[in-house]
Amino acid sequence: MATRKFQQMSVLVMSTTAFTVCFAVWMLFAVIGIPIKEVLALNETQFGLLAATPVLTGSLIRLPLGMLTDKYGGRIVFFVLMLCTVLPIYLIGHATEYWQFLVAGLFVGFAGGSFSVGIAYCARWFERQNQGFAMGVFGAGNSGAAVTKFVAPTLVVMFGWQMVPQVYAAAMLITAVAFWFFTYDDPEHRVHSSVTFRDQLRVLKDPRVWKYCQYYSIVFGGYVGLSLWLTKYYVNEFGMGIQTAALLAACFSLPGGVLRAVGGWLSDRYGAHKVTWWVMWASWICLFLLSYPNTEFTVQTVEGPRTFSIHLNVWVFTFLLFIVGIAFAFGKASVFKYISNEFPKEIGAVSGIVGLVGGMGGFLLPIMFGALVDLTGVRSSAFMLLYGVTWVSLIWMYLTEVRRVDMFDGHETAVDSSKA
Repeated sequence: MATRKFQQMSVLVMSTTAFTVCFAVWMLFAVIGIPIKEVLALNETQFGLLAATPVLTGSLIRLPLGMLTDKYGGRIVFFVLMLCTVLPIYLIGHATEYWQFLVAGLFVGFAGGSFSVGIAYCARWFERQNQGFAMGVFGAGNSGAAVTKFVAPTLVVMFGWQMVPQVYAAAMLITAVAFWFFTYDDPEHRVHSSVTFRDQLRVLKDPRVWKYCQYYSIVFGGYVGLSLWLTKYYVNEFGMGIQTAALLAACFSLPGGVLRAVGGWLSDRYGAHKVTWWVMWASWICLFLLSYPNTEFTVQTVEGPRTFSIHLNVWVFTFLLFIVGIAFAFGKASVFKYISNEFPKEIGAVSGIVGLVGGMGGFLLPIMFGALVDLTGVRSSAFMLLYGVTWVSLIWMYLTEVRRVDMFDGHETAVDSSKA
């Protein structure tokens, strides 16, 4: 029999690997959607819908998958979920009509629901003081978005976009089999058989759950939305080829996934509260700068009119995105540290609804990005929208948490509200 420590690490490593593959599949249309857009002559809104379709089902399925994980255990649920996506992934390469891509995308989107399964599965294998780190390591599977940006463009250039779904389908099948053989199940991690699904859903009446949904809608929904949108943004805004554009877009996706483990460690050490607060501020500042469109204006001077221009070059733009990616990575971990602290017995159900709302943000944002570009003609309107959503989170957090807590002290100590 393997030791408990070995089982913990094996579950964590295999779950993270499986989630990385699932997330890479979830972001598939971020790259192959670009040649498909050209072939089908899609507008910006139609492209946004194509890219976001997998995110829709991946989001909606998170709550029931989280509840099933609480009830039956993460190992079997994760394994079956991966197997269910293999055929739809493969069929994408044989689609020829827009509606066919949308239907296939809906089924491929099941891969995105793996998050609410894996996060609960991994957390229960670790002690409470280490759960933030464990969930952060698992959440680093978000770097699958960067994997797609490295792998898919190369396959597109070398073999055509139809090869990408075939390679991804094979990778998913191999990963599912490996996951089954190298993970473990513990009946103690399941809720009691007498607990019904209705009992599990009662936690959704807690207003804290919906507050964490709002936080997650920006740190995860924004991450997914931008991961789907940025490759095309670089192509259109800076006139780059698909490989270079995907590589620079990975400067956002890679830290946004990998550094989630660091965010989990920081949340264990300093508390989810402080980490989330500073994440929101860093994101808000960077998104404000990214929102500013390329502008030319004329000033009447004593020597006559002078024209000035304001714009972000590609390197400043990428650096700001890199900072946002780091902030989002920390924020994704800190939000789930809140959940493991406050809802230890309902972590599957709560992570499911929070993941659902965050994923819905990832579904709606690319469509809204495209609609805003079609309506205004301003590409940076995507960042204006994210700036506004972040502002809502900052206000909500200040009103409900910050006024009662000293955010600058080394410990989360209560502050007299009358002095705030």
